[in-house]
Amino acid sequence: MQIRPLYDRIIVKRLDPLRQTASGIVIPETAAEKPEQGEVVAVGTGRLLQDGSVRPLQLKPGERILFGKYAGQTVKLDDQELLVLREEDVLGVIETTSSTATLMAA
Repeated sequence: MQIRPLYDRIIVKRLDPLRQTASGIVIPETAAEKPEQGEVVAVGTGRLLQDGSVRPLQLKPGERILFGKYAGQTVKLDDQELLVLREEDVLGVIETTSSTATLMAA
């Protein structure tokens, strides 16, 4: 099943954080906080302005983003938990460079 967001809303899949500390201690799922990072799954057509025109969104599917801890609405679709946010709730886009990607892979 697919979901298509309207206007300036986006659909985000939360990214699971590492559940292990740098020293190797495993954090149980019940003690871990919800991640504040996600991957954009779908975007709406854009924000409807007062003059009737539509401003396209700056986000694209596949981008990794940061959002507030309590931002958006959680929905469950096909046993998958997704988050519906407005574009203004997004704090930033995570851009990886070649050196950052190498560090994350290690």
